[in-house]
Amino acid sequence: MTPEEFSRTLLLASGVLLLAVLAVRLSARTGLPSLLLYLGLGLVLGEDGIGIPFADAEIAQVLGYGALVLILAEGGLTTRWEAIRGVLAPAAVLATAGTAVSIGVVGLGAHLLLGTSWPISLLLGAVVSSTDAAAVFSVLRAVPLPPRLSGVLEAESGLNDAPVVIAVLALTEVAAGGSGHAWWFYLGEAAFELVLGTVLGVGVGAAGAFLLRRSALPSSGLYPVAVLALAVGAFAVADVLHASGFLATYLCGLVIGNARLPHRHATRGFAEASGWLAQIGLFVMLGLLASPSRLPSAVLDALLLGAVLTLLARPASVLVSLAGFRLPRADLAFLSWAGLRGAVPVVLTTVPVVAGIAGSERLFDLVLVLVVVFTLVQAPTLAPLARALGLMSAAPTTDLDVEVSPLGTLSADVVQVRVGPRSRLHGVEVFELRLPRGANVSLVARDGTTFVPQPRTVLRRGDDLLVVTGTAERRLVEERLQAVSRAGKLADWREA
Repeated sequence: MTPEEFSRTLLLASGVLLLAVLAVRLSARTGLPSLLLYLGLGLVLGEDGIGIPFADAEIAQVLGYGALVLILAEGGLTTRWEAIRGVLAPAAVLATAGTAVSIGVVGLGAHLLLGTSWPISLLLGAVVSSTDAAAVFSVLRAVPLPPRLSGVLEAESGLNDAPVVIAVLALTEVAAGGSGHAWWFYLGEAAFELVLGTVLGVGVGAAGAFLLRRSALPSSGLYPVAVLALAVGAFAVADVLHASGFLATYLCGLVIGNARLPHRHATRGFAEASGWLAQIGLFVMLGLLASPSRLPSAVLDALLLGAVLTLLARPASVLVSLAGFRLPRADLAFLSWAGLRGAVPVVLTTVPVVAGIAGSERLFDLVLVLVVVFTLVQAPTLAPLARALGLMSAAPTTDLDVEVSPLGTLSADVVQVRVGPRSRLHGVEVFELRLPRGANVSLVARDGTTFVPQPRTVLRRGDDLLVVTGTAERRLVEERLQAVSRAGKLADWREA
């Protein structure tokens, strides 16, 4: 590539990226995932559109895996442990046992309705059984669901990629005729990969958080880079050791994202930007890989299989896997409809294509059409369905942004606090915060001016506070500020 060609490529890439960013606004108005708009951009740029050639499934698979690593890392880093702690068990069962039920039901439907062989039918079932983290995070976080429900969906989407990838690889091996193993061998291998991936993900995340808490890096921009390196490293270590890299990445991000590290908001912002960039690049690439002229012939099969997946397999997986958790019927109904598909199924169809499975290109077309059509159907209906089922959350929010910056070797931190429009810090006097000993509100920024507050200074919405505290007391300071923001000046607090 010459410098001139490189410049033209950059111009095209920057234009596509800007269009993708603008598409988010359209997505917010329509309720549709912006990811479908990115896919449309790829189709327009591809061989039947502008004419950019791209047909290398192996490169698409590698780049797709890389993008999924960044998306899962962002998902873990931005998921609050408090939101999923109480629902981790049902989410894990839904991501494993529920996935197995879905594979079986879709496989049976594909065998009976499409006439495909059992290995190909079950492979189809595995490919489409993963709820997509990117789709779930982008759509459901805009719907004010109760924490128990949003927690199940977010944790499931972060956890179920791992067992689905294992199932797709095993079934591809069977479909290629290269497997001489019994079913229990694959079951044991899957259990080994999931357990080791869990250990490695939690271990790398805990070790990374321990080191970052004790490292006063010279620039706040280095913390997000280090965190992302740890999440990607967790995937690489797990993959080298034949464990589940996707599970390790998500859990590593979850541990680090809830470890109260310095510059958490900067890290979260960097992770979100990386996740958006990965989503945009991934869907544009998948659009380039597709051949629009072949897609119409896959529409009927995609509608049949999608109906089986959405109306039979997903409800069956929810009812069977969550039967022992006594969830309300409204929750079960919403979970049965909210299994959004996205990039993951399309990326996974590149596995049989790369393996040279007969008819695998048709599988790619079928899955792509299924994802597009049923995302168009499901995504806009989630908010009305939640409203109809009485699931719109009215839970109070702390509406408080807290950013922490270490003061080098002084064993002290500066906590920057932004009082949101619904925070109950509004109207509270500084002395009523009752911060731990050694912590003090040192500066308030309000309406473009700054001043040193007095004990009787009344806090207002939109205020930015700087709180100086010893590192040892920082966690108590954050907990106290969150408690007052949520419950007002009478919030309970016990000195440590």
